[in-house]
Amino acid sequence: MFSHTVAIDSAKDSSSSGVVARPSRFRVSFMGLRDGGRRIMPRWRYRRPAARQFSPIIAIVESLFLQDNGRFIHPPPAVMTFPTLPLLLPLLLAQTAAAAAAPPAAPIPIRAFVGDELLAPPKLSPDGKRLVLATRTLFKDREVRGLAVLALESATTEALMPFPPEQVPMNFTWVSNTRIVAARGFRAGSRGPVLARGEVLAVNRDGSQARYLFGLASGKSQGYGYVASVPAQYDGHVSLAEVMWHHDSTYLHDMDTATGYRTTITQVPQAHATFLLQHDGQPRFAYGHDEGGKFQLWRRGDGARDWQRVPDSRVGSLLQPIAFSADDSEFFALHSAAGGPEVLVAEHLARGARRVAAADPAGDIDTLMQVSRRDAPFAALSSVGIPRVHYLKPDGDRDVQLHRELSRHFKDAVVEFINASEDGGKVLFSVRSDRDPGSYYLYDRATNKANLLLARMLGIVPEQMAERRPIAFQGRDGTTLHGFLTMPAHAAGAKLPLVLIPHDGPNGFRDRWYFDADAQFLASRGYATLQVNHRGSGGMGPAFERAAFGQWGGKVLDDLADGVRWAAGNADIDGNRMCVFGTGFGALPALTLAAREPKLFKCAIGYAGVYDVGLYAGEGFMSEIGSGENVERFVTDKRAEMKALSATTQAASIEAAVLLIHGGEDRIAPDSHATRMRAALRKAGREPEWFHVDDEGHGFHKLDNQVEVYRRLEAFLAKHLAR
Repeated sequence: MFSHTVAIDSAKDSSSSGVVARPSRFRVSFMGLRDGGRRIMPRWRYRRPAARQFSPIIAIVESLFLQDNGRFIHPPPAVMTFPTLPLLLPLLLAQTAAAAAAPPAAPIPIRAFVGDELLAPPKLSPDGKRLVLATRTLFKDREVRGLAVLALESATTEALMPFPPEQVPMNFTWVSNTRIVAARGFRAGSRGPVLARGEVLAVNRDGSQARYLFGLASGKSQGYGYVASVPAQYDGHVSLAEVMWHHDSTYLHDMDTATGYRTTITQVPQAHATFLLQHDGQPRFAYGHDEGGKFQLWRRGDGARDWQRVPDSRVGSLLQPIAFSADDSEFFALHSAAGGPEVLVAEHLARGARRVAAADPAGDIDTLMQVSRRDAPFAALSSVGIPRVHYLKPDGDRDVQLHRELSRHFKDAVVEFINASEDGGKVLFSVRSDRDPGSYYLYDRATNKANLLLARMLGIVPEQMAERRPIAFQGRDGTTLHGFLTMPAHAAGAKLPLVLIPHDGPNGFRDRWYFDADAQFLASRGYATLQVNHRGSGGMGPAFERAAFGQWGGKVLDDLADGVRWAAGNADIDGNRMCVFGTGFGALPALTLAAREPKLFKCAIGYAGVYDVGLYAGEGFMSEIGSGENVERFVTDKRAEMKALSATTQAASIEAAVLLIHGGEDRIAPDSHATRMRAALRKAGREPEWFHVDDEGHGFHKLDNQVEVYRRLEAFLAKHLAR
């Protein structure tokens, strides 16, 4: 069914031999910096340097890798593209298992593990002719994030639309073949989450007619906005939700993205509600949480103006509608009856009959895939261990058949459909695994071929990466815990040093099977890494996520310590050479576990770390957007316990060597966390190693500084874990 041909250079230029000349210009406009047609900042043009010949895909990628003086940020992508796409190799050539397993002759350059230029998956235009993607580039040695539009047939970059510093495009989508809508988010560092600001922008695909649709900068809105839905007819309109500050209602508007004119459709008596609209455009569901964190679901009847609460007996712990069947007679929802893992259910709107469509006993169902926006989803993915596909349609369905065929060709990887052209003839999909950061392909039903478009982290050669083994073990109280053990290649019987990496937090975060730069970098230097989804992690149901409350000094640390001892007893691990490394909120259990178990680790590392729980709850940008509420809901609501749980309070018990890495402009965990931690260690007579960069944030932005973080990490581990 599926052609083995991967048409990388299908577009040709008559002036060259099978390649396309780089375009002479591309247009740049500043996204969100025009309001009502008034330009706040000037548009400028940038002439690209003299011609050099590239294949079409390289011409696309290359246009995102230049500084203003024309120098490459990385080595020319033409050199790196083919080696970084091993999932193409089953289609293009054969390699022996021995060659694939052979370790690299020299250490992989640190630069290969930093600087992922793609911030989110691209989106295909309704006519299937263009991609829009969020990317990072450098301009005058400063990182700039923005949107890029790529024309597939001509293999050119049509527009690059930078965002202001620290701002990130998110939730971007096509609303017609010529217009794009995006939210403007905030990211204060490479290790921080992308936080929505409630701002919505629109722009034409060539960078013209940029309009600020919603947000505080307009001077008109008094709340937070997001795009709830795009009409099936792609007419340039969106359904935009408006969350009013300090109000207990959420509004839904129809908005023309060209003019900014909006008409109110409905309002639901739920603060911070999320709407779900049917294929025919009718708002059917809205959901959110009350002040105590309890999930609430609302339903609107046919032609009704008012919303009705769905009874708790029907909702359970969670009933979150996420999609509709093609005829809108049935809806799909994530459901947890009593706090257990979330299953996917399908419920008939009129009759209320409910069936389980997909379930995984170990964890949540958390990803749906569909091709046509007017159709029902055809597959779902599980979240624990290696993601497993659950097909929701019969084997004869053409989307199921295509996905099965692609999955057979890309073995040991996950194929995920992203979106499709309006007629379903072209399907954009990604391929990624534990060893491969991911590549994006476009499948054309007319030609029966899949063409490679883009690849992430061009310096990574997946054959040189380590396997991430899903693990499961019993905690000391009998709770089943899951995680990943990343093991570098090693001689039989050899014992490897181990680095435990607690994930960020405090709630809902988790480690996944997919490529992890920290784990793979450490594996490339000979270290095994352990990641445990301890109590409080997402992916295993609401009850498991809430189970960390009041337990950050107890069962959370038990889970991590039990994982370390399990690994030392069940894998090729040297239990006398172990370190713990945490970033963000993950630095808190990293340092407090080193304090509680002073003989377990030789060293401990905190990067952009939270070390004072009370400070995190009450200071900095995160406290302004509700981190204090998160701490009180998922960590502890008692100030005395916040102090006792803090690593700064427990510094005197730490015997391991400590490395602290922090940025002076960190708004997620202000650098007072690091300075207090260093002061507490000094007071205990244990001077830490210190790497502080004044103009960096929550995880360093500058590539040179990211490289330096890994260089210092490598040197610190070698110093303390050497035989």
